[in-house]
Amino acid sequence: MTNPVVSDLIARSNRLGADPRNTNYAGGNTSAKGSETDPVTGQPVDLLWVKGSGGDLGTLQEGGLAVLRLDRLRSLVDVYPGVEREDEMVAAFDFCLHGKGGAAPSIDTAMHGLVRSAHVDHLHPDSGIALATSADGEALTRECFGDRVVWVPWRRPGFQLGLDIAEIAEKNPQAIGCILGGHGVTAWGDTSEQCEAHSLEIIRTAERFLAERGRPEPFGARIDAFEPLPTAERRHLAAALAPVIRGLASTDKPQVGHFTDSDVVLDFLAAGEHPRLAELGTSCPDHFLRTKVRPLVLDLPATQPLDELVDRLQVLHAEYRTAYAEYYDRHATHDSPPMRGADPAIVLVPGVGMFSFGPNKQTARVAGEFYVNAINVMRGAEAVSTYAPIDESEKFRIEYWALEEAKLQRMPEPKPLATRVALVTGAASGIGKAIAVRLAAEGACVVVADLDLQKATDAAAQIGSSDVAIGVAADVSDGEAVAAAFRAANLAFGGVDLVVNNAGLSISRPLLETTEQDWDLQHDVMAKGSFLVSREAARIMIAQGMGGDIVYISSKNSLFAGPNNLAYGATKADQAHQVRLLAAELGPHQIRVNGINPDGVVRGSGIFAGGWGAQRAAVYGVKEEELGEFYAQRTLLKREVLPDHVADAVFALTGGDLTRTTGLHVPVDSGVAAAFLR
Repeated sequence: MTNPVVSDLIARSNRLGADPRNTNYAGGNTSAKGSETDPVTGQPVDLLWVKGSGGDLGTLQEGGLAVLRLDRLRSLVDVYPGVEREDEMVAAFDFCLHGKGGAAPSIDTAMHGLVRSAHVDHLHPDSGIALATSADGEALTRECFGDRVVWVPWRRPGFQLGLDIAEIAEKNPQAIGCILGGHGVTAWGDTSEQCEAHSLEIIRTAERFLAERGRPEPFGARIDAFEPLPTAERRHLAAALAPVIRGLASTDKPQVGHFTDSDVVLDFLAAGEHPRLAELGTSCPDHFLRTKVRPLVLDLPATQPLDELVDRLQVLHAEYRTAYAEYYDRHATHDSPPMRGADPAIVLVPGVGMFSFGPNKQTARVAGEFYVNAINVMRGAEAVSTYAPIDESEKFRIEYWALEEAKLQRMPEPKPLATRVALVTGAASGIGKAIAVRLAAEGACVVVADLDLQKATDAAAQIGSSDVAIGVAADVSDGEAVAAAFRAANLAFGGVDLVVNNAGLSISRPLLETTEQDWDLQHDVMAKGSFLVSREAARIMIAQGMGGDIVYISSKNSLFAGPNNLAYGATKADQAHQVRLLAAELGPHQIRVNGINPDGVVRGSGIFAGGWGAQRAAVYGVKEEELGEFYAQRTLLKREVLPDHVADAVFALTGGDLTRTTGLHVPVDSGVAAAFLR
């Protein structure tokens, strides 16, 4: 049975973490002290339950708590070697764990254990950080709270900060918490309810203070040239810029992108002070660990021609990389971890919005959310004072902290398709859906494109959250509809790396019964459709400069002359030759083009379910439900082919083991000798 202290802690954490005004995603930590019976001695033992490293308060569960013995944790004070060696104390926490210990203790564990109150919250509210990053933050804290909340000067998170806060709490018995300079807030209480109330009191009081005391235009006068473009025009330009910016942000290693054009971002970028404030960078450690110390800011109006915007971004990116390398060289010591990469995590385009990047969609999205937090912090600080984040040298100490490096090294190896964005046509069912599911399972972000938007959306939801898959409408026979689908992919994930031409249909009729409409429909969807999709994919991949994969789901019928199958076989032969032509043309851009020739995919196939199965069964004189087995028996392996087998072949071509293969057609037909390529 869960200890009531733990139940209350989880509930409090979830409530606090559910409101973004209280703390950012995965930011802050909460704790509770209580007792349990030691299973070894049978005697009560005092324990600390505290959110472990890397968890999120809004979704915290018991497994995300670190559990430590209070007596042992507090005994560390006697062996603390001083601030110059305080990093060693994190390893010492492991010797304080109770039982299996739960989650790994975070760097803030000392703060929670050394403060005597039974319950402690450490949070990163925008309002609190605004005071914490104001040039006269200490005086403003006193003005805002009196002696109810005390000021703690900036100190890097760690054991010494825990000692500092514990001492201040002891010397100020009237205080309910403190403002941590450059960082956030900490509150405490004798009960879980009281601690939560104190946290909310600090946050809401700071919000009111900033609103009532602050000046109305903290970011300065608006600049006409940087006013937001109309929504449709803004989104269209963002979609055009996204692959270019993603390619720049992926110079050192591939990244996934996220786009935000919220009012908060657009208003900040329209104001005259945004270049100065952006250059100062973020302050809260949680912020700049995700966003880097400062963003890249485009300094041209969005109304300039696209090629001029692109040229300027390329120049600014080169300057950013040089400046970041100089920042590293200024502060690195002999034992600093190697530079992790000089590309920006945040790119701001006035009039358009913000592009944020990370090794996966969630990280990219959260980086953008953190920069919105930073904008809110800047607004609050500038409203009542001057924004004054912590020194650059302190930011470096945290960004390249050995403990942060160790945390990165503990992360699991990325999946084979991590950072790759895939768009699959005809992906709401059958072979296309099986491909989309497999690519997502291997780490890709997936755009499920289908003629039916609702089916595409439903299929994407079955695959995962919008950080993993989205559904878009795509009539592949319509060039503008195809372009719109790719624009949606660019806005969702930053671009596209892997495209599967799977959309198709089939009408089985002999020559004399095949109408012009039959012929045109099949060629529009598969031959023309594949051309339109590949053309748009190539535009984006070339703009990104990251290479890519285009895969055609062709057919055994591209080679085999089956009966009553002229229109379908001809368009599949067209697709098969597109593979060869595009492999030759796109190779210099490191875009590989390959094909897959399935046959006999009856179970789970959208085409067969749509009437093709009944038609082919009639041609061969078998029952429709026996068609899959019929096809299997005419193969060399005598085994039925399923949609998952086609998905396996797509992954084999794109998963990283065939990096020197292009122009290939892979048969997935259990062996049809008449369709052998040679």
